[in-house]
Amino acid sequence: MLEKFLKKSSWTDIIISIIFIMFGAFLFIKPEAVVSIISFILGGIALIIGIFRLVDYYSGSRDNNYLLGIAILLIISGIVIVFCSDVILSVFRILIAIWIIYSGIMNLQTTVVWKELHSRLWLLSVILSFLTIIAGIYILINTGAILQTIGLIISVYGIVNIIENVIFMKKIESFK
Repeated sequence: MLEKFLKKSSWTDIIISIIFIMFGAFLFIKPEAVVSIISFILGGIALIIGIFRLVDYYSGSRDNNYLLGIAILLIISGIVIVFCSDVILSVFRILIAIWIIYSGIMNLQTTVVWKELHSRLWLLSVILSFLTIIAGIYILINTGAILQTIGLIISVYGIVNIIENVIFMKKIESFK
């Protein structure tokens, strides 16, 4: 049962890593377009939800000021997001960096278990985990990083994560 869960979890991580690789490649090739598209989509969603909330408020009994406040906040946020893609880039960069650092730390914890099981691959996994953590920290602290660098790092993260998951899945089979 645990083996099935671990394999399924590893396959899920591999799929997520493939998505990261594709997104990183798009960010590397067309960075401004990716940021513009993300800003437009997120801003449009916030704007549409805000308009629906405003319609709900005016079509109802108008005694729910909370609904009006949320509607106005969403409409303003949607407009800001559409026209301020730099803000979106900063938030996105921070979220990606936190995810990469977290993933590196989790992979580092896994390597400790591998070392206890006397696996020969634990050192490679430790190195890859530290490289993942360093890449996440680089994205987090370097606000001037060009978008292509971030795209490249995201793609490398995806590749490293796939390698680690394949190694992990092979180790699961060898410990059956």
